[in-house]
Amino acid sequence: MSTAIIADDEDLPRTELRRMLQQHWPELKINAECEHGLDALEAIHTQQPDIAFLDIRMPGMSGLDVAHAVKGRCQVLFTTAYDSHALDAFAAGAIDYLLKPIVAERLIEAIARLKERVANKHSQPQSSQLATGDPRLELNKMMQELDKRLRHTTPERIRWISASVGDTIKMFPVDKILFFSSDEKYTRVVSSDDEAHVRKPLKELIEGLDPEVFWQIHRGVVVRADAIARAQRDEMGRVTVELRGSTEILKVSLAYAWRFKPM
Repeated sequence: MSTAIIADDEDLPRTELRRMLQQHWPELKINAECEHGLDALEAIHTQQPDIAFLDIRMPGMSGLDVAHAVKGRCQVLFTTAYDSHALDAFAAGAIDYLLKPIVAERLIEAIARLKERVANKHSQPQSSQLATGDPRLELNKMMQELDKRLRHTTPERIRWISASVGDTIKMFPVDKILFFSSDEKYTRVVSSDDEAHVRKPLKELIEGLDPEVFWQIHRGVVVRADAIARAQRDEMGRVTVELRGSTEILKVSLAYAWRFKPM
């Protein structure tokens, strides 16, 4: 029996996908349903499913981030509401996707491919799966290209952050900000010479930030990539980063540690 998890931050698409899977692949066991990328990553680590159905864009950690972090340990099928023209190049490749609202015929095609891939994975010895030319390396390249394509559909980028401090409004140009961090109901905004708190939650701010400029490194931390001075890995494999212009040491969660692997 094959197993799977479903991750989507919207209830209706998640419920509809489960219903359709029960209809067209009744022997598939759904081990977990997740509302966020980090929950999906944890479920993949604990449940070790054969397949992960991941919404491409979720608050905080995206489906692409989850796929990067799990390093090919399960088959991935992305779900998305993006226009199909951004995804056509991947329809027959290592990356498969379902366009919302999901059409039964398309799901049946995807199920056939997933069954074949799961069967092939179980039939191959681990050594051959990790041989030179590992298809997971090609998968990562394709996901990076997919991410670039989808950025063209993102909303207009934030250029300024305004924060109220008493009777003063502080203005932070985005290109001067070193990092953002969640602080209870607020988001802390830090530049090299100042900081403030804004009421907008980090998950909403992320939508207006350029993902090539700002990297999420933790559930509650987003940093300017070109401000990163160094990353340090301790004996337990935990990663921290230091930023130019800041004395703070920021933790990197397991979900984003892949960003700091040596080239």
